[in-house]
Parts: sequence; structure tokens; C-alpha cells
Amino acid sequence: MVIVIGVLMTAVDTTIVVLALPEMQRDLHVGLSGITWVIIGYLLVITLLATQVGRLGDMFGRVRMYEAGFAIFVLGSVLCALAQNEATIIGFRVLQGVGGALISANSGAVIADNFPTERRGRAYGFNSVGWSLGAVLGILVGGVLVTYVSWRWIFWINLPAGCLALAVAFRVLREQSQRRAERLDWPGMVTLGAGIFGILWAMTSLATSPLTGQVIGYLVGGVVLIAVFVLIETRVPDPMIRLDIFRIPTMTPALLAAALQSLANFAVLFLVIMYLQGVRQLTPIEASLLLVPGYVVGSVVGPFAGRLSDRIGAFIPATVGLAVEVVAMAIYSELRVDSPLWLVTVAAVVNGIGTGGFFPANNSAVMRAARGREFGVASGMLRTFANVGMVFSFSLAILVAAHAISRQLAFAIFVGSSAMPSGLGGTFTNGLHAAFYSSMAVMALAAVLSSFRGRYELQR
Repeated sequence: MVIVIGVLMTAVDTTIVVLALPEMQRDLHVGLSGITWVIIGYLLVITLLATQVGRLGDMFGRVRMYEAGFAIFVLGSVLCALAQNEATIIGFRVLQGVGGALISANSGAVIADNFPTERRGRAYGFNSVGWSLGAVLGILVGGVLVTYVSWRWIFWINLPAGCLALAVAFRVLREQSQRRAERLDWPGMVTLGAGIFGILWAMTSLATSPLTGQVIGYLVGGVVLIAVFVLIETRVPDPMIRLDIFRIPTMTPALLAAALQSLANFAVLFLVIMYLQGVRQLTPIEASLLLVPGYVVGSVVGPFAGRLSDRIGAFIPATVGLAVEVVAMAIYSELRVDSPLWLVTVAAVVNGIGTGGFFPANNSAVMRAARGREFGVASGMLRTFANVGMVFSFSLAILVAAHAISRQLAFAIFVGSSAMPSGLGGTFTNGLHAAFYSSMAVMALAAVLSSFRGRYELQR
């Protein structure tokens, strides 16, 4: 239950902030490009730190790192509530992301420590319930607080919830893993972090500005640094990531499937919100409420899919879940300027069924494939791959939208600070269809990769 609460809190903070962006922008006098870093900065730091803090959990105790994540997350939330300008809100969101990284990277490892292999899928299923319920609460509670109280309360509510969860964690969680007396791989941490940051900075910059020499430099530099990181990891005695983990037959398909699923699914989420707020002129809360049934259905499906993966393996529930998500995107691709709004809800429900089937099974497969002493690294890698897809999906959504309207206008529509100009709705909607088809292709590729593990599971 403590783990579910942690996941729920991080999920709440992912969706609740989206609804508050227009009010933050007006109250703090933040520029349009700057306000998006309230979201991207949070995701970036989790992406950069997930593997590193996962390894810290292996070295110094996964429960201790998980509890430290709660404390930092609550502190970051309080500071965000007190922010007075653009620099402080972005900086404090980064601090909050550090706590989120510690929570998300170590939660999977704590579950693996406390549940036997044959029961982990069910545990990850309930973990997915926490994520789905958190997303729903973020939408509902966020809408009420932003509309009737103040955007600052979306952060203040983390204080009592976080303190209560931290107290429960201290009481019920016990360290189950043996700590590893190793030195930190500082060269590896720096090169991997800088490499991922360079690539993600380039991709997110493309969402708001044209391709420039500076953007190319960040992209090329990031790729080079990751290559250097791989070289370092083959030579240091205590590498941050043991690259031989990719030799485990089921590990690579599971991690790549997680990245591609996030890339396709989050891009669709951004595009649907832009469609509802821009083309259909809905408010952020009205647009988000149409997606709530999908999260609810996903929370119901998750535990059943997790239990099924315990009994028959991850291959079938994870792969079928991805295939169902392809169907959801096909439904989204039918949206027109005058489409009934219930079509969006139907697509969200189908998508919820797919995600509810995929996540518990895939998470369980990664932790099942990892050796016990590397649960933290494996959990962190899973979070890193998924978050890389999430951050890239934001850039993909804006870049595709820019084929029909300007990037600046696409940005304004996404954060809810501008509506679609009259006469552009049809053009923009037609441009979205190509994006939905692209997401279908990416999700189909994820399903193919997921299916590769089938023959290995059948051989066991």
C-alpha cells in the first residue's frame, strides 16, 4: 500500500500541473516557452536520475532511498507552492523531480524484494492502480483547486499526504536487500546524464524553435557522450550499469517496448488535449474529464493483467495490451471537427484497457529477468526508458502540430492560454491524423518487440 501511495502521488503531480499551467503563466508572468518547462523539467530530471538513484538503492538500501524520495518530493512541493517567478517554479519542480526519481526508480525494486516471483505481477497490477487513480485525482482535484481556490494548492496538498505516507513507510517497510559496498561510478553517471540531457534538450528545443546549429550541437554531443559512457562502462570495475543485463533475452524487448509505448501513448495524449482545447474550444478541465473513464478502466484491468502474467508470463498480456492500444489510436484517428465527443471517451477507455494490460506484465517481466542484486538498476532503467519516450513524445506532438499551425500557437493551445483561430480547425485536425497514424506505427513496433520475448518464456 505504501508503494501504491508513492506512485499515486507522482501520478497526481503529472496530470494536476497540466491543468494549472494557464494560471501559473498569468500569476508568475512566465513566458509561453518557459511555462512548459514546469512539466518538461520535472520529466527530464526523473529521466536523468532514474538509473542512478536506482543503483544508489542497490548500494545504500532501496527502502532508505524510497523514503528519502518522499521527503525530497514533499519539500519540493512546498517550495513550488511558495514560488514567486519563472526561475523558482522551474527550479523547485526540478527538486520535486529528484524526489520523484527516487520514488519511481526504487518502488519497483522494493516490490521485487518483498514479493516472490510468482506474485509480482499482481503487485505491479495494484501499482498500476495507483498510477491510474493518481491521474484521475490529478484531473478532478486539480480542476477544482485551480478553478475555485488557487494553483498553489495543487502543491500544498502534497504536504499532508506525503508526510502521512512517509510515516507509514517508516513503520511498515523493512530493508530486504543486502547492501553492496561499491564506489559510485562518477564518470559513468556524468557522461550518461549529460548525454541524455543533450539529446532531450535538443528534442524539446525543436518543439519551440527551428533547427539551429546549437540544437544540432546538443544532439550530436549527447550521442557522443552516450557512446563515451558505453566505453566507460566496459572498463570500470564497478560500472553504474552492467551492460551484460542486455544479454538477458527478455530484458531488451521489455525495455524497448516500454520506451516506444510511452513515445506513442503520451504523444496521443498531448494531441488529443490540443484537439479538445483548440478545435473543440473546451476548457482544460472539460477536456481532461473526457479522458477520466480511460484511467478508471485501466485501474480495474491492471490487477487482473498482473495476476494473469504471474500465471502465464508477460508475453500475452503485455503484447495484447499494446495491440489494444493500437486500436485506440485508430479510433482517435477518426476524429473530425464535428465528431461526437463520446468518441474521445470510447478511445480513452480502449486505451485504458491496453495500458492496464501492458504495464503490470511488462514491469514484472523486467524485474523477473533481473538478478536480485540488480533490482534497483533494472527498476531505474525501466523508468529511464519509459521517461525518455514520454519526453520525446511531447516534442513529437508539437512538431506534428506545427505542420498545420505555428509551433507558438500549438504551444499556446496545449497550455490552454489560446484557442484555435477560426477557420484553422479543419486544417489542424487533418494534420493530426498523420500523427495518430505515426503513433499507431510506433505502438505496433512496440507490440512486435514485446512478442519477441514469447519464445523465451515458452522455453522456460
